[in-house]
Amino acid sequence: MVDRTDTALDVANLSKRYGKAEVVAGVNLRISPGERVALLGHNGAGKSTLIKLILGLIRPSDGNVAVAGHAPGSAQARAATAYLPEQVAFHKSLTGREQLALFARLAGEKVKSADDLLARVGLSDAADRRIGAYSKGMRQRLGLAQALLGRRRIALLDEPTSGLDPISRHDLYAVIDEMAANGTALLIASHALTELEARTDRIAIMRGGKLVADDTLAQLTRKASLPIRISLTAEDGAADHVQAELGGHRVNGCSVEIFCTAEDKMDHLARITGLGSAVRNVEIAPPSLEDLYLHYCREDMQ
Repeated sequence: MVDRTDTALDVANLSKRYGKAEVVAGVNLRISPGERVALLGHNGAGKSTLIKLILGLIRPSDGNVAVAGHAPGSAQARAATAYLPEQVAFHKSLTGREQLALFARLAGEKVKSADDLLARVGLSDAADRRIGAYSKGMRQRLGLAQALLGRRRIALLDEPTSGLDPISRHDLYAVIDEMAANGTALLIASHALTELEARTDRIAIMRGGKLVADDTLAQLTRKASLPIRISLTAEDGAADHVQAELGGHRVNGCSVEIFCTAEDKMDHLARITGLGSAVRNVEIAPPSLEDLYLHYCREDMQ
């Protein structure tokens, strides 16, 4: 059982300015061991700058960052952090095994651990091939193997599924789940909203350098008050009757679509049940992560 009372990453009132432009503005973000947090935002929202501040690659204008209790960029913070960039870069003349063995030595890990990690990310068969012959997805998996070296307190993954096929994406999230179960906190920056919806514990959304949302998917849905969509398929010739009783609007002749609040959902379902055999099928679609993302990223939000 992961102890979530500790804090792997603590970002407090963090800001970064370049001249008059504030690209990160007063961000507060805490991640506990074992938590998987999705970091969302359009290009230019400040995600990459936030990651650079956490890594200690740039200095903040205001605020503080603590990585496992240490200053960003310090030896202790670097030892506690795994990082997988969107565009990984390795020496093309080395084999996958040679490259990972080199990283293992630099990290103070046993060189033989490289073989286990290569197997874990599905690269055993390509371990002795030159990296220059790797596909983009294979290089991405090698980058994940590097991020898995040691027991890191926090892992920063920037578009980790970039270039991966569906099976490799599934395998990657299995590794992420394993890391979380072992107590690693994960901050996953991605535009793959559908993938993240069921694979993270919290959603953090940035817009214009600010953190405009940070909560579980259920709580963000409740706060946004977005409607639930109920789609009904009527029996032949019953669509007019169904719409007259329930309202909504017709779709493709025999279907009726209704939008309602979460509080009104059960009342609508009771009315639908009362129509009996006039309704052939019912589908309920709550707001998706994409719907929530668009809601919280609207430029007119205060």
